Amino acid sequence: MAHHIHSLEHGEGYSITSLEQLGEGPGFRKIRKELDISEFGVNAVVMPPGYESGFHYHERQQELYFVHRGHMEIEFGDGRVFDFPEGAMARVDAGTHRRLRNVGEDDAIYVAVGAEGGYVGRDGRVPEGDVRVRPSG
Repeated sequence: MAHHIHSLEHGEGYSITSLEQLGEGPGFRKIRKELDISEFGVNAVVMPPGYESGFHYHERQQELYFVHRGHMEIEFGDGRVFDFPEGAMARVDAGTHRRLRNVGEDDAIYVAVGAEGGYVGRDGRVPEGDVRVRPSG
């Protein structure tokens, strides 16, 4: 039986919450801090219509941006602007200037994940004795 997420929950080797549990109104939702993530940075940002982030870059970390909800644009330091709708994603290297803008009529929500140090490869394993793929539902 599935549990509903009503608050921040910690288990042995995991933490779980929802965006709604991390705050209200516009601004940053500190996912890394709340879930005790130690291997990468991650935030969700709620951006009202007409707002933009302003240009920024990083010294070391590469970032992934994913638009969870809404309609945005992403602009890079070379002057190129891209339509950035719900479901869109972009990888941006550390020194690349970028800014995000909400061009929709409602709040936009995007998730930014940042890290340095590289990909560890495919390290997923099936627990001993669990060899079946189960249909969900």
